[in-house]
Amino acid sequence: MEHETAWKKYDEADLEALEQLSAEYIDFISENKTERECATTAVRLAEEHGYVALDSAVREGRALKPGDKVWALSHGKALILAHLGSAPLAEGLNILGAHIDSPRLDIKQNPLAEANGLAHLDTHYYGGIKNYQWVTLPLALHGVIAKTDGTVIDVQVGDDPNDPVFCVTDLLIHLASQQMGKKASEAVEGEALDILVGNRPLVIEGEEFGDDEGEEPFAKLAEKEPVKAFALKLLAEKYGIEEEDFLSAEIEAVPAGRARDLGFDRSMVIGYGQDDRVCAYTSLAAQLALNETPAKTAVCVLVDKEEIGSVGATGMASQFFENTVAEIMELAGEGGPLSLRRALAASSMLSSDVSAGFDPAYASVFEAKNSAYLGRGLVFNKYTGSRGKSGSNDASAEYVARIRRIMGDAGVSFQTAELGKVDVGGGGTIAYIPAKYGMEVIDSGVAVLSMHAPWEVTSKADIYEAYKGYEAFLKNA
Repeated sequence: MEHETAWKKYDEADLEALEQLSAEYIDFISENKTERECATTAVRLAEEHGYVALDSAVREGRALKPGDKVWALSHGKALILAHLGSAPLAEGLNILGAHIDSPRLDIKQNPLAEANGLAHLDTHYYGGIKNYQWVTLPLALHGVIAKTDGTVIDVQVGDDPNDPVFCVTDLLIHLASQQMGKKASEAVEGEALDILVGNRPLVIEGEEFGDDEGEEPFAKLAEKEPVKAFALKLLAEKYGIEEEDFLSAEIEAVPAGRARDLGFDRSMVIGYGQDDRVCAYTSLAAQLALNETPAKTAVCVLVDKEEIGSVGATGMASQFFENTVAEIMELAGEGGPLSLRRALAASSMLSSDVSAGFDPAYASVFEAKNSAYLGRGLVFNKYTGSRGKSGSNDASAEYVARIRRIMGDAGVSFQTAELGKVDVGGGGTIAYIPAKYGMEVIDSGVAVLSMHAPWEVTSKADIYEAYKGYEAFLKNA
């Protein structure tokens, strides 16, 4: 069965709403390129919509009642929003879950080095990338540096038009015959993804720099590594940091520049980090759009570390989600381990993550009848995994039927898909993790072209339908 493009059903009001949502989405992914930035902005937006900090309510022993809105943050990188419904929590929650981390290059803890008059920052790539896609690309640096005195310094260089940018260099084609004969996975090695950050040496004696007292701490280093010394001097002046402070820094190299409209018709968005911020933003927007008290408590979960297995204190596999629900239930007068288990088992969830959009340039790896197509609406994956559905949550037929009814009643365009041909590849999401509680979970999201590339492509129609579908789910599941 073939689903028709969503574009054909829109009237002027729909198109206006679609463009407004897309513009806000473009701003969000352009201004928030790390999980920390996404979480910080999401908290700010939540507070503007009446959400209050859960930890404050816990400290005050404040009772929660239907209609109350709370947020909880884990280590600045994972966020949970809850809008309490009129039904008891033990009857279940309606949950949207997405991740806000994306593939990137992480700066190592001892990164700065000089060789042959060039200064570089060493990196360790994060998530599944094609190394060769990250060379000769303008990069920005986003993150934090934590100093031993307790201060945390925000770093963001490369996205302001007045900022410099950085890059990983590549070998010129004239000398690349050996490189070109390698497999794509070997043409650029991970250890070669070093970021070029400087070429200018620090001159200690001379007309230009000789009288600058600020050079004195770098004089000895400048004798052997003058370019590195000048880079450190600039960092000290701008951020007040020393080389040792890289030990306690989290700095990410990401593509520089804003997301933009794509195509003559401006029907698509090209931008960094759309896996999975296209689902995270539409989930957040749907959660914040609930003005009235929902029947069941509505929850939006935005987590970190999905790209490396959902591990760590901020990943979905941590206890953050379970602990937060337990705190909410305690303040709502429904505390207790058994009540918590009943609430989680009775819950319904959309694990919101992107799907592989059918690309005619690479049609051989897709199975056309069971692929996601740009412009045809929200995508549901009954199962993901690889080959024999390995590592997958497989939603029940009854739950799929319920989701179909909700989407149909709300007039949401949707489609179903798998991730490529059987035995070709595969992938996973966070769906299998909350499913361990016994709740109903299905993968849903937006079709993406060039997934995991520095710049990914989505359709504005799919972004709009995802938002409508997530809102309908929160209200009616």
